[in-house]
Amino acid sequence: MEKTLSRREFLNLAIKTGIILSSVPLFNSLNKAKNFLDYSFGDIFADDALSRILLTAPKARFWERITEKTDCSICHSSIKGQFSKSHFKNDVVCFLCAHNCLIKDGKRGKCKTRINIKGDLITLVYGRPMTSHTDPIEKKPFYHFLPGSLAFSFATSGCPFSCKFCQNWEISQASPEDYYTEFVPPTTISNRAKTQKVPIIAYTYNEPTVFSEYLLDVAREGKKLGLKSVLISCGFMGDEVLKEMTETLDAIKIDLKGFSEDFYKNISAGSLKPVLKNIKTVAKSNTHLEIVNLVVPTLNDKDEDLKNLAKFVRDEAGYDTPLHFTRFHPDYQLLNLPPTPVQTLEKARDIAMNLGLKYVYVGNVPGHPGNNTYCPECKKVVIDRKGFFVSKINLKGNKCSFCGETIKGVFE
Repeated sequence: MEKTLSRREFLNLAIKTGIILSSVPLFNSLNKAKNFLDYSFGDIFADDALSRILLTAPKARFWERITEKTDCSICHSSIKGQFSKSHFKNDVVCFLCAHNCLIKDGKRGKCKTRINIKGDLITLVYGRPMTSHTDPIEKKPFYHFLPGSLAFSFATSGCPFSCKFCQNWEISQASPEDYYTEFVPPTTISNRAKTQKVPIIAYTYNEPTVFSEYLLDVAREGKKLGLKSVLISCGFMGDEVLKEMTETLDAIKIDLKGFSEDFYKNISAGSLKPVLKNIKTVAKSNTHLEIVNLVVPTLNDKDEDLKNLAKFVRDEAGYDTPLHFTRFHPDYQLLNLPPTPVQTLEKARDIAMNLGLKYVYVGNVPGHPGNNTYCPECKKVVIDRKGFFVSKINLKGNKCSFCGETIKGVFE
């Protein structure tokens, strides 16, 4: 019976006969594969999907290798400036998000999208979108950024959180190799948006921080074509990443999921403090900011929590920062809870407006008057919405058509 070559045998044979292939681009990929074949921490080629990704996966940014000069207080607050010899020489620290994962050789960070190969951190999601769609910008939701526009939206897999209520958990909690994806260069994404004649590219659905290198490149390519870029995020990115985002992106929406560390720890497997810090940073930048709080019955809907959240937005982001209180629907691991009562959302809106916030919304309740934008001076409707669609805009530039009051946002 004729023997069929295994994937490993085929790659080894191809590399050994590389002189024949030296004139074609595949040779570089095969040489890269050879490094993976010699890998000592398990046979990563046992998974064909992962091995296919690794053949073209680039080195990540926003990380450093552990060395004798590494300050171990990055991960261990009780250690100041000491190097622990217990770490293998190929360990790395990832600074993509606030988890600051210490990733050992052959392992991945919490988001599952970055793998340590012999002391180099490789991103498995660069250029590998797994879903895309054209959505109304109001769906994100952005209510004060080019209202009524469409946005070319896409995502990869992966997320630094594991929210029990996630409505996109099939992709956010997936590993890159769980779905077949083709490599798509940044210029292709920007050209697709331009071809569809939409003015915005949106990074959304999963947590886009995990594909920061890719989204930043896409945003820069899009800018050359006159396209805006917006980020829909949990706000857990690292300092260096956020700095580049505020310099490159036009708008950022941050999900402020609750206002207690317990909620973040137990429901999202994250932390509140870095999110609050990042909201302050975006608010001080020139990037448009909107904030969303998904109100989950019994978990983050206490009056005190809603009040403290609204106070934080008012004092640290500004009175005119749009704040959305959106309705929870049972999903993923919280199927036991009912949808948020509309009265709870109305109460949250009243609390925030009584504290002086100018633009507060009731979200995920189609037809609710709290879905419209009102002039804070004359109280008339300046943007009328029906679901995710704008039916009328009463603005002249960024001013109320009725009284001339300036409305915070980007409207043209």
